[in-house]
Amino acid sequence: MTAALLANTLYSLGFVLEKRALTALPEVTIRQPARLLRLVVGSPLWIGGSLALAAGFAAQLVVYRTLPIAAAQGIFVSGLVLLVLLSARLLGEETSGRERYALGAILLALLMVVLSLREGSDTVSQDAPYPLILLVCVPSLAAGVWLYASAERRTRNRHRRPTTGVEYGVAVGLLYGVSSLAIKGVSSRLTTHGIGGAVLDLLSSPYPYLLLFTGVFGLVMSQAALQRCRASLIVPVCTTVTSLFTAVLGTLSFGEALPDEPLRLALRVAGTALAVAVLLTMPKHDSAPQPSPPAKELASP
Repeated sequence: MTAALLANTLYSLGFVLEKRALTALPEVTIRQPARLLRLVVGSPLWIGGSLALAAGFAAQLVVYRTLPIAAAQGIFVSGLVLLVLLSARLLGEETSGRERYALGAILLALLMVVLSLREGSDTVSQDAPYPLILLVCVPSLAAGVWLYASAERRTRNRHRRPTTGVEYGVAVGLLYGVSSLAIKGVSSRLTTHGIGGAVLDLLSSPYPYLLLFTGVFGLVMSQAALQRCRASLIVPVCTTVTSLFTAVLGTLSFGEALPDEPLRLALRVAGTALAVAVLLTMPKHDSAPQPSPPAKELASP
């Protein structure tokens, strides 16, 4: 539990620091990934945010070795509260009434998932068939990249209203969902005795290659989306999609049993369904006031 809360804090802080750094940079785009990387790597504030996210990744490895996938995702979603608070305090972002209701519903869904847990009765699986992992992950990666490209095409239409970033959040969330499954797989591979054996065992699995793909594409896609959309909305959407993806498909892929008791099972299923319903009803166009971008953002690099 402590590692999960630490991961929440580090992830929220990392995203907010990266968003603040991006607002001071010229406009970035996935069509120029080398330029994007050059700009962000040159920002000390962005580097600090990235280090916080990396530390959150390390904490997540510990969580997946001690908690079932569904339980871990339920706790990770609680970081949305801290993220919204930090976004308001450090970024000057404001959420609309409808968005606050949506975030409240997501937290209610989290509470239902947490109440469905019982210490000692939920199993923590350590393995999954590689063909099944690839069958789940490869189409999800393709869907995420396609959805992001579609959102980019619509955004370039000058006559469209400003987007809230829901489409971007869903697309990046799919990539991070695959990444989360890969992290779970890596944690299970690290149980081999001896460093050499663990490394060989890990390299013979699909997990490091899935992490490499999602790391590269997720970095470029998330930074471009984070710069043009509010962190207080795009990150909760991304986090919710990632958590749902991991909790549902991860539980099935790794063979972790659902609760046997009807009440606990109903709470977990209803919590998941509520989170999905919130995503489907969130506003697609931005009406909340945006903080004025600094003049530097409009300058050429």
